[in-house]
Formats: sequence, structure tokens, C-alpha cells
Amino acid sequence: MTEQKRKVDTIRLQNLSYGHKQAATLMAAVELDLFTFVSRGTDRLPALAAAMGLNRLNAERLVTSCTALALLEKYGDQYLNAVDVERFLVKDKMTYIGPWLLFNGLDFEKWKDLANYLKSDNQPKALGLYETLNDEMARVYHEATYSVGLGAGMLFARDVDMSGRSKVLDLGGGSGAYCIAAVQKYPQLQAVVLDFEPVCKIADEFIAQWGLQESIKTHPGDFTNDPFPEGADVMIMASNLPQYDGDALLEVLTKAYQALLPAGEFHLVGETLDDEKKGPLGPALWGLHEALFESRGRSHSEEEVVGYLENAGFVEVQVHSFVPGSLSRITGRKM
Repeated sequence: MTEQKRKVDTIRLQNLSYGHKQAATLMAAVELDLFTFVSRGTDRLPALAAAMGLNRLNAERLVTSCTALALLEKYGDQYLNAVDVERFLVKDKMTYIGPWLLFNGLDFEKWKDLANYLKSDNQPKALGLYETLNDEMARVYHEATYSVGLGAGMLFARDVDMSGRSKVLDLGGGSGAYCIAAVQKYPQLQAVVLDFEPVCKIADEFIAQWGLQESIKTHPGDFTNDPFPEGADVMIMASNLPQYDGDALLEVLTKAYQALLPAGEFHLVGETLDDEKKGPLGPALWGLHEALFESRGRSHSEEEVVGYLENAGFVEVQVHSFVPGSLSRITGRKM
């Protein structure tokens, strides 16, 4: 039967409407340490029920749903973690991203009311979520971002040769993960995390955990308004692209160009759309997410980001694959 003649049904649309149920299943499994127990050899239903503190019926419900979601694999009565689950959702592994996944559940209620947010006539805010940032919010947010950001920072340090560089400035550096990874691989570097004061407090704790206080400093400030620290020959802006509109990005990148040392390089690691703005899904949803916080931010295409960098003065602007389907790394150099 050809694609054109195949019967059209409602299954795809129904599955999309169940998205919140899938996310809740994943988060419950993380909260209950299901994947950690499976990794450690507790891989059959009765033992899993006891380990998670659930009755047999509820354990079966959860395990069956995780199997249907391809988070678990079943062989007879034994369960194994899927490859990505084993790598990223087992506690005590360096690659564990459980805090980030659980953090994404904090705005469930807002997403339920998305239509009302989209119809809002309130004046958009330049900083969105960050307009009301406090110490508690910063801790919850950046303990989550650290769990996923350190791996991205290590990938960045592998991809980018900074052996001849001296100082990195990370704009909106959050937990400091990119600077931590950079300084570990290139010990000659000095690094600065520029972010809001509540965020810098959290970054200082992560930096201290690695014993890198002498190499990495935090600099409280709003990079959309405040002057940049001087002397950087590498600048990074990572995983905050959809929080801003095009005008704000151009202003920030122009400031970055002016502050960089001659021959310095800028790396924007962002949730970019393809040039036709057909996807990927993740970057598109991050742009939509900004509506929940009445932000001016939106999703940007790779082509648009290249234009922002070139208009700011950068040369040799190039798009590099970074995390396919999620993040691109777009670079430019100061003359």
C-alpha cells in the first residue's frame, strides 16, 4: 500500500496529547531511582517493587510504561536499561542528568495554560524568567543545568582548541560548567563567569568543588546591560539563545566584539532552528517556552545567528554541529 493510500488515523495526534503522561512517567522513574536499581542488578519486578517502595501493581504499571517508552528493555522477566538511560539516568555516574529532567517538570502547570499565555496582552519582558530571579530559583535552576551542562562543557573543550588562549569569558555562564571543563583541559586559562548575582553564588560552589577558585572567577552582572570584564580572547554564550530577541542578541554580540581582544573568538552554543525553521523540535519548543514567562525571546535559525554575528563585526563566521537535534556551535573571529 502506498503512503498516499494508507489509512489516516488519530494515533499520532493522540500520542502527542499524551506527552505530559510520558514526561510524568519518566520523571517518576527518575524520582523512584528505577533505572539506578536496574543498573545495579535489581532487574525483576518483585525486587524492583520492594526497592522502589511500591506495591506490586504500581511497580508493574510503571515498569510496563517505561518499557513501552523504550526506556527499559525486557528479556523474559528481566529488565535492562536502554543504552542512553544507562549512561544518563543512573545515579552516581558522572553523566547523570536526573536533576535536569526533574527541573523540566516544574512548569507543568504553566504549559497546561499555554493558550492563555499566548493570548496575553502584557508587555513582554526583556529578561523573562530572570526578571524575578532570586537565590532559591537560581539554586534549583543551576543545580539542574550543571547536571547536563558539564557534559556539554567537556564536549566544547574537546571541540575547541584553546591551547593558545589565555582568558575565557562565559556570558550567562550559569553553573560555570563550560569554564570548569575548559580550565581542566587547558590549565593555562583564566576564566570568568558573568551572570546575575544569585547565579554567581551557585557557580562559586561548583567551582570550589573542583578546587578551581584561582583559575575561575565569577562576575555578577547582566550581560545585556552591564560592561563586560576586559582581557578575554575567547567568549562563550551557551544554551540561552531563545531567551532573547534578535535586537537584544545583536546588542550583546556587538558588545562582545568590542570587548574581545584582537583575533579573539566568539562561540555561540545555541538551540538553533534549521534555516527553513522546520525544526528541530527541541529548539522550537524552547522558543515557545519563553511565552510562559512573557519574554521577548524566541527561537532563532542558524542563518539568523550567522547574520547577528556578521552584523556585530565578526568575520569567518561558521556553523559547527555540536549536539545534533539540540545545539549548534556558531563561531566568529574578531579582526
